[in-house]
Amino acid sequence: MSTNITFHPGSVAADERAALLGQRGVTIWLTGLSASGKSTIACALEQHLLHLHKFVYRLDGDNVRFGLNKDLGFDEKARNENIRRISEVAKLFNDSCCITITAFISPYRKDRNFARGLHRKAAIPFVEVFVDAPLSVLEARDPKGLYKKARAGEITDFTGISAPYESPESPEIHIKTDETDVEGCVRAITEYLANNGYVGSSN
Repeated sequence: MSTNITFHPGSVAADERAALLGQRGVTIWLTGLSASGKSTIACALEQHLLHLHKFVYRLDGDNVRFGLNKDLGFDEKARNENIRRISEVAKLFNDSCCITITAFISPYRKDRNFARGLHRKAAIPFVEVFVDAPLSVLEARDPKGLYKKARAGEITDFTGISAPYESPESPEIHIKTDETDVEGCVRAITEYLANNGYVGSSN
């Protein structure tokens, strides 16, 4: 990090921004293997919260890997940097009082813990959602044929096959998508947010 820079705070206080917008920022961090349903849930949740008149935005591979992080690969070091950047962007969005939904495999526990710690330091709520299903179910779904290619050796560093996935030890929410449909998943997350005062009339 450069040493010849100085942080210049803005003139809008966090409480003032929250009062005017009627909400505070929170990050909803969806993690899980490919084909577990993260992106589908994230899209549906974003739409649902928007219809509740919440300021919300979704970060996923489509709008991050093709832009901000297009220079990164999929080896462990690149995955670490991918999650570090996403964590920082989510924190900035939260500072604007945005409810930020992230949908990334984020396979390493230490990277997710970094994201959590970054938010905690800034007093921003962090809700980890483990989007889970048995590997056999994911391979049967496999809408892009990625597991089949990974099994055949056509894709290297594929999480769950040739690269590790470290499951969350104590996520705020654990969703099993082989047992719950998208509507039920969105309901579970929204109820958690409401019960903790992150959305609703008190937010």
